[in-house]
This record gives sequence, C-alpha cells and structure tokens, in this order.
Amino acid sequence: MAGDVQIRAGRREWSALVVLALPTLLVSIDIFVLLLALPSISAELEAGGTQQLWLVDVYGFMVAGLLVTMGNLGDRIGHRRLLLIGVAAFGVASVAAAYSTGPETLIAARALLGVAGAALGPTTLALISNMFRDEKERGLAISVWAACFSIGAIVGPVIGGVMLEHFWWGSVFLLAVPPMAITLVLAPLLLPESTGERGGRVDLGSVALSLLAVLPFVYGVKELARHGWRTGPALALAVGVFFAVRFLRRQRRLADPLLDLSLFRSGAFNTALVSMFFYTMLTGTTMMFITQFFPSVAGMSPMEAGLGLLPGLALGILSLMAAPVLSTRVPPFRLVAGGLLLTVAGLAMVALSDGAAGLVAGFAVWCVGGGPLLTLGTGLVVGSVPPEKSGTASALSQISNEFGYAVGIATVGTVGTVVYRARLPHDMPAQVAEPVRESLARAVAAAEGLPGGAGGDLAASARAAFTDGLHAVAAVGAVLLLGVALLNARTTKLPVPGQALAPRPVAGDPPTADLQA
Repeated sequence: MAGDVQIRAGRREWSALVVLALPTLLVSIDIFVLLLALPSISAELEAGGTQQLWLVDVYGFMVAGLLVTMGNLGDRIGHRRLLLIGVAAFGVASVAAAYSTGPETLIAARALLGVAGAALGPTTLALISNMFRDEKERGLAISVWAACFSIGAIVGPVIGGVMLEHFWWGSVFLLAVPPMAITLVLAPLLLPESTGERGGRVDLGSVALSLLAVLPFVYGVKELARHGWRTGPALALAVGVFFAVRFLRRQRRLADPLLDLSLFRSGAFNTALVSMFFYTMLTGTTMMFITQFFPSVAGMSPMEAGLGLLPGLALGILSLMAAPVLSTRVPPFRLVAGGLLLTVAGLAMVALSDGAAGLVAGFAVWCVGGGPLLTLGTGLVVGSVPPEKSGTASALSQISNEFGYAVGIATVGTVGTVVYRARLPHDMPAQVAEPVRESLARAVAAAEGLPGGAGGDLAASARAAFTDGLHAVAAVGAVLLLGVALLNARTTKLPVPGQALAPRPVAGDPPTADLQA
C-alpha cells in the first residue's frame, strides 16, 4: 500500500498538468496563427518569397535541430529549470516578433522561438513522465498533453482571425505572453524538479554534429519536395547524412553521450518510434493534399475548410482521451494496431472519394484511429526508459514526428506530384505549361488568363489531375500503414515498469523539498 501511495498522483500533480498544458497549447496555436497572418506580415514588412519561406520554416528547423540537445540538457540540469528558461525565452521572442520592423528581425525572432520551442516539448513530456508514475495515470496525462496540439489547431485559426480583424499582425504573437507569464509564476509552486540525475556537461561536439546533421537534412528534404531534383538541396541532404554518421559514431565512443544509443535495444521502444514516424509521414502528407483540395478543387473558403476539419479534430481529441481507458482492457500494442486499421480505413475513404464530404469523413475516421498510437505510443517511449533519461526519450518521440512529416512530403508527396503532372493534358499552351506543372494553385491562376473556354477546360483538367494525385498519396499511405498495424499486432513485449520506472517519492515530496532546486 505504501508503494501505491508513492506512485499515485495527487491533486498537486493534476494541477501541475494544467500548467504544463499552457505552453504546449500556445506552441500549437503559434504555428497556426502564423500561417494565417503570413499575408499581412508579407505586405506590411515587404517580405519577399524567400523571406516568407524562412519565416515559416526557421521555427521548424531550430526545433528539429535542437530537440535531442534540449532533451539531454533537461536530463542534466533538471526539466523544471529548463522549462522555465524555455518559457521565458518564448515570451521574450514573442514580444520581439510582434514588434519586428523588418523581415530579417522577424526571422531572427522566429528562430529564437524555435530554440525555446525545442526546450518546451521534451521538458513538458518528461515532467509528465516523472510526475505520473502510475501507468494508467501517465497515459491519461499524456493524452491531455497530446490533445493540446489538436486544440491549438482548432482554436488557433479562430483566435488568429479575430485578432487580425481587430488588431495589427503582431498581435497574434502577443497571444503567448500572458500564458507564459502565468506558467513562470505557477511552475515553481506546482512542478517538482527532476534533479538532473545524469549531471555532467553536455558534449558540445555532439551538439554541433547534431545540428550539422539535422539542419541540412531537413532543408534538403523540404527544398527537394518543393522544387524537385536540384543540386543544392541534394548536396545539403548528403551533408546531413554525412554528419549524422559522424554523430552516431561519436555517441558510441562517449561514456556519457548526448544520445544514448542503448535506448534502441528495446523492441517496444523501437516499434513505438517507428509507428509514430510512419503515421506522421503518411497522414501528414495526405493532410497537406487535402488542405489544398478544399480551396482549389472544392472551392471552399478558409472558414469552410476549417469547419470541414473540425469533426476530425474533435473526434481525435476524444480518441486521445479514451485510449488510456481502453488500454486497461486491451493490450496497448493491440489497441494501437486496431486504431491504425481505422486510420487505414480513413485513408482508403480518401483514396476513393472525389468530393469534399468524403474527405471530411475519411479524415474523421483516421483521426479516431490515430488516438491510441499518439497517446500510448508516446507513453511507451517515455515508459521504456529510466527517469534520468526521460528527456532524451521525450525528444526522440517528437523527432520521429518532425522527421516523419519532412520525409513524407519529400517521398510520398513526390508520388502525388508525379501523378498530378502525368495526368495533365499534353497539349497545354506553352505559355502556361510551367506554372500548371508546378502546382494546382498556379495552374488555376494561369488558366484564368487563357481566352474562351480553354481556361476553364485547363483548370478542370488540373483539378482532376490533382485529385488523382491525392488519391495516390492516400492509397500509398493506407498500404504502408497497414504494414505498421501488423507490426504493432505482432509486438507483445512491454517495458517492465519495475525496471525502467522505479518509483520515486514524487507525489509525496514536501513542497519545500520540491522548491529547493
């Protein structure tokens, strides 16, 4: 019974979860409101095309490049301490972004937001893992954490639209400041400090190699996905792979590496990471095509498109919350496998649908199916490691998502692009051939300049070709995710909580002990 008292979370831990939800929610909202505000920002700051791309991408570059470093740093200096540093930096960077006077200063502020965002993700998840020692409670807490990303996707465009309608573009960045200030006040009072059991210094050589591996790789993947085969992005990709090999070799030689490769000896750990990678890779790419289909093919307004995604996002949140409860009756990997089969069914619905209604329904079905993986998979990753490595494990779970989306756009997305271009008419007027082949949006714009009925015919052909590309992407996703579902169905060995998650007196610590760090 004494062990149960130590393991079970109390009122303080559940209150602390609300504090951790604030920065998680705001990071999600920040991503979506930027996309909404980009036209206003571009007009006010006179940002060129390349600068607009950096405004969007620099945040993701910095997050992806620093996740492993921040997860490891939290394991060493304490996750609560790193959370407070990240929250403060995010607030300062938000103010700097709001009052930027040019595209260069805004890009710099977005880069700082990315550095802070890289600290927030692993620390919030690691703190949840350390506070909630009971497996069922940890699953519920992680589902709340994961749901914050979906909630941010729902309310972000709505809040951003209201702010842009009544205030200047910089106001969308100031949305993060009050919640971050509240977190700075409440976190020291409610969050226990993981005392940095690993200690020691972060190996700066490994940090440099990780950045040299991740940043060129992500840049190369994004550019190849946007523009096709080009020498510069291909070289960047090769540079990233070269330094990734150097990074891994260095980790094997270090007594206390930045990334502990022994984590990958766990079959459950690897299965969960691989599953989240492929889920994000395949559904994220299909989602990108759907968001283009709504306005350019179905003729939906941004508000109508947002409402079309709302049922799926809402059902996805319910699925996230229900997964920990269902896992008490169904083995976790079997539950994940069943959920992925639902996702496969949703992607199949998308692959067979020519209209917006079918896409909305398919999206809703796959969101329901993804809940168990996103909740239980994350829990299995952080639950497979001892507490002193929870930050690194948390970072790896997020890296699987970051790389999954980037790789998906460059691979599966290319399949859709190839199908789109192959289905275009071969007798297009020479003056519109290039923009029509580049993207559907440019095809529709170019078709408007053609005389008579030629423009309407070309636009209709481009829309039909894009729909075929969407069907191909969804079909590839369904087939590959079916394989991932079978992998999970065959995985039965779970981490042993008594070995990886030895109970520590977290819930029972007196407040004074928690505040010493």
